[in-house]
Amino acid sequence: MKDLLLITPPFTQLNTPYPATAYIKGFLNTKNISSYQIDLGIEVILELFSKDGIRRIFAKAIDLKNTSENSQRIFALRDEYIKTIDQVILFLQNRNPTLARQICSMNFLPEASRFNQLDDMEFAFGNMGLQDKAKHLATLYLEDLSDYILEHIDSDFGFSRYAERLGKSANSFDELYLKLNSDQTFIDEITLKILHKKIEMVQPKLVCFSVPFPGNLYSAFRCAKYIKENYPHVKTAMGGGFPNTELREVKDKRVFEFFDFITLDDGELPLELLYENLDKSENLEFKRTFLIENDEVVYKNNSTKHDYKQAQVGTPDYSDLQLDQYISVIEIANPMHSLWSDGRWNKLTMAHGCYWGKCTFCDISLDYIKIYEPISAKILVDRMEELIQTTGETGFHFVDEAAPPALMREVALEILRRNLIVTWWTNIRFEKSFTKDLCFLLKLSGCVAVSGGLEVASDRLLKLIDKGISVEQVAQVTRNFTEAGVMIHAYLMYGYPTQTIQETVDSLEMVRQLFEMGILQSGFWHQFAMTAHSPVGLNPEEFGITPIKQEILFANNDIDFTDRTGIDHSKFSFGLKKSLFNYMHGINFEIPLQDWFDFKIPKTTIHPDYIHDCLLEEDNFVIKSNSKIIFLSKNVIAENYIKTKKQNSWAYTRITFHLKTNVVAIDLEQEKAEWLIKVFSENPVDSSKKITLQQLKIQFEEIFEDFELFWFSKPIQKLKDNGVILSL
Repeated sequence: MKDLLLITPPFTQLNTPYPATAYIKGFLNTKNISSYQIDLGIEVILELFSKDGIRRIFAKAIDLKNTSENSQRIFALRDEYIKTIDQVILFLQNRNPTLARQICSMNFLPEASRFNQLDDMEFAFGNMGLQDKAKHLATLYLEDLSDYILEHIDSDFGFSRYAERLGKSANSFDELYLKLNSDQTFIDEITLKILHKKIEMVQPKLVCFSVPFPGNLYSAFRCAKYIKENYPHVKTAMGGGFPNTELREVKDKRVFEFFDFITLDDGELPLELLYENLDKSENLEFKRTFLIENDEVVYKNNSTKHDYKQAQVGTPDYSDLQLDQYISVIEIANPMHSLWSDGRWNKLTMAHGCYWGKCTFCDISLDYIKIYEPISAKILVDRMEELIQTTGETGFHFVDEAAPPALMREVALEILRRNLIVTWWTNIRFEKSFTKDLCFLLKLSGCVAVSGGLEVASDRLLKLIDKGISVEQVAQVTRNFTEAGVMIHAYLMYGYPTQTIQETVDSLEMVRQLFEMGILQSGFWHQFAMTAHSPVGLNPEEFGITPIKQEILFANNDIDFTDRTGIDHSKFSFGLKKSLFNYMHGINFEIPLQDWFDFKIPKTTIHPDYIHDCLLEEDNFVIKSNSKIIFLSKNVIAENYIKTKKQNSWAYTRITFHLKTNVVAIDLEQEKAEWLIKVFSENPVDSSKKITLQQLKIQFEEIFEDFELFWFSKPIQKLKDNGVILSL
């Protein structure tokens, strides 16, 4: 028996739990409030995609004569699907790795229309290992089954979303309310059967639904309805990303037939107060909470308590979740893209909010962006070690809006100081701070990838967005990460207010060149959407657009609008995405941009060497006195020798550094070599205090002259170029 039951309703990700309930459970532990968490999504998926589940799907009668050819084929192969499904799921759970050879034989899995793309993608498999290729084929197999489910079982099904259309920009509650009062779907039956078992087992006083996306909304309401009908004494609450952005103006009383409370923004204190209220009938305190009072929807924020600091909220707790049951899938043969769907990641946050907080398309007026609060590197790495102990996983996804470069540096140094072996990735801004040396340090600490917003690859529009970056800067930063061996994904945008057709074409050309230069590995185009809480949404007239006003009784985030340019930006969608798909696979850069579109576009005005020229930069011979100097190699071998020229002799030392992947050797005068070796030994990478360049200069000039000449000499430059010495 637990006080709270925390639920992520179907569906989010197949490969890893959405972290909200783990964050909340970690906080509740610090308050000794008992809780149990479940990811209903993965449990429903596993029951649906099982031998019994697939058998039940094919037992549903269909009109074979009037169905699609694809469904006819899948139905004809139904025995093969029933026979193979359990083994495929075990393989995708990394519990049956030897099946990869059977899958890759191409005569084991039944194949329907999703496999038609294989001819176009065969080139990619040369770069994929056997396990990855098999995961990709198994993913296509599941997507074929998903297509059948969509056509015959439940038209709202989706692996990472369910009935998403009902939650997207649902200004009115009518359509969702109507569906909730209609018959349960096949997916609902599975969901509610699992929910019933969990409630009987946990016997909670309060059930809290975390609803991050529109695709979780319908199931959250369906589950809450079941609880109200069968466990009327149990209170229900909703929080998470969807209510935080969409339900800030909720007025429809019918919503509260399902939920007793809807909380906004950081959930720790609001939930703690709801828990305390369970045993009270008066003097009730609330934090950012909607509820029904006197038959009206009211917003209560009467607590004087302050929200908890990030250092106080505890380490996320993944207990109760079936971590070994998650499914790794690979939708496309792109190593960066697979990070979202392949493998399980512990989720952490380096900093609450966004340190930039200016982008005009972003919800910068809301607390989750506006309130910036970083966590110390020591606490972060403490939490990493704790999660490794509790989950057995060493992979981390830092889910920041934009991880701060200075904090990333300190986290990397702390990881190296503790000799931790971890793999991690995060979201960034393409800051100048990401120098070659910093990118190399991040790689050494286990960083394998970063994602960041390039948005519209146009300097005029980047200024209008107030992004604080230029295309040239993005090119240099992506080059620095790529040369360090860190993959990069770029979020790309089209249709921003006042964007012209020419700017869309030029933006595509910039993206083409970034991929052709090999400094961008992955990307995703999305059409601009105006949100209610962004600067564009709050002041649309400043951006040349006119919102189409509607009465708001339920959700309010995406706002329809008209743009004074009159351009139908949606017509670019297919061509932009098709070209990007090719570029991500390293092909067809030579195809004219016009060929990606079935309508006339203007020629690009971008010089074909624009990105190439952005990367031509002079060496910067500048002493930055406060730079921290990192000496990475402990494997130093010194060998003295005498150099003779025209009867003159000098004592020299050859210093050899054995790095993981190569050997670097330099020759220095013996005295300077001895000094440098001493500096290396006195400043190991795992020491807590790092020497600055100014301190190094002072130490050098106590013995020798002209530190600058030494620091920028060819031997020392060689050490810097090979990552033996980093300046941060």
